[in-house]
Amino acid sequence: MAKKAETREPQYQRCLDLKRRKGLASLGLGTSQLWSDDPRHLLFLLSRYKFAAKMLAGRRRVLEAGCGDAFATRLVQQTVGRVTAVDFDPVFIADARARQDPDWPLDLRVHDLLRGPVPGRFDAAYALDVLEHVPARDEDRFLRHVARSLTPDGILLVGMPSIQSQAHASPPSKAGHVNCKDQPALQALLERHFRGVFVFSMNDEVVHTGFSPMAHYLLALGCRPRRR
Repeated sequence: MAKKAETREPQYQRCLDLKRRKGLASLGLGTSQLWSDDPRHLLFLLSRYKFAAKMLAGRRRVLEAGCGDAFATRLVQQTVGRVTAVDFDPVFIADARARQDPDWPLDLRVHDLLRGPVPGRFDAAYALDVLEHVPARDEDRFLRHVARSLTPDGILLVGMPSIQSQAHASPPSKAGHVNCKDQPALQALLERHFRGVFVFSMNDEVVHTGFSPMAHYLLALGCRPRRR
């Protein structure tokens, strides 16, 4: 009988035990493509989700609008009560469901936020790398439907590439980016739907309050939705 493999240092034996019990974790459709084409971009994606996890920490019911393959969603799950993750593309939801880990239960739904709010009531929501894919004519409808799913003291975090960054973006990165904005435009948009708005700049994995025209990415936090 073959001897059971063991690591040379005992603290790493859990790696093998976990592999035997659950198998190795796999990336999702989108994150696998990033890891193949541009590994650094996966770091930037995870950094955005870590910021979301910090901003939303302690919230009980959280909505992710446009979750894609939901690989990075687990970072938010670490700091909140429960996450409902929706996407309008059933291909990505099916991929996320196929990789579901019972130790990290996630409510995954196919839902188009241009058609209506997500059923339920949430005390926070976030949408990372989503709004730039929504045509400008539909952006208010998108945000209005998200806001309607929030409690009166709910918050929304939106992240998107800045319009200035698009001069340096690769063609695959630009694909579908029909509505990138600068900091004043993003702030004005969220102020139509939230009473308080705070905008941050981001370059690579660093979030700051520096000169927004030099930001590659923008993060806007809207507080207390307006009822419209």
